[in-house]
Amino acid sequence: MKQPRAYRGVDDIRNGHREIREKIRARLEDFARVPEGEYFYELAYCLLTPQSSAVNAGATVERLKSADLLGSDVDPTAALFSKEHYIRFHNTKSRHLLEAKRNLPAILAALRAGTPPPDKRAWLVAHVKGLGWKEASHFLRNIGYRDLAILDRHILRNLRRHTVIRALPKSLTPGRYLAIEEKFRRFALAIGIPMDELDLLFWSRETGEILK
Repeated sequence: MKQPRAYRGVDDIRNGHREIREKIRARLEDFARVPEGEYFYELAYCLLTPQSSAVNAGATVERLKSADLLGSDVDPTAALFSKEHYIRFHNTKSRHLLEAKRNLPAILAALRAGTPPPDKRAWLVAHVKGLGWKEASHFLRNIGYRDLAILDRHILRNLRRHTVIRALPKSLTPGRYLAIEEKFRRFALAIGIPMDELDLLFWSRETGEILK
């Protein structure tokens, strides 16, 4: 039987995980405690992050909360166009936010259904405009679901660094996304660190913070 490929830097990963695993686990517990009343704004955050910084997306969501986007007729465009925390493609993303707001009852019903997380993710990708596989995974992780890979550039760069993948993909079709996710899952299992914790460890290595 062919031996599994050896990965470089595994001891380094394990040591890094031991150093901050309590902080990582506390962050994951924070996600699990997010109330359903906050789900819309967690979804908004994930709709805003593509090609914009996580910091800007977080600041913009706070502005949208202050303006009560969910409970009023406010136009979100101005908040996204802020010079301090500019969100790219603000007009398109504003439309996506308003559509998600209109469709929130159906979104909540899908989340309450007794389906496994991968099925919830597939539903979100199919029914929420602006939400791709990465963003849907991110949203579900941020409200407490586990074992879904968030394949952003930070994670992909680390997967390549540790030879989980040979090269950074030029695009992520659904099939390619799921294939890389499975490689990530197997790598996490092989080194004894849950994939969700490994995700946040890689993120902290790249950004210096355990962000959401």
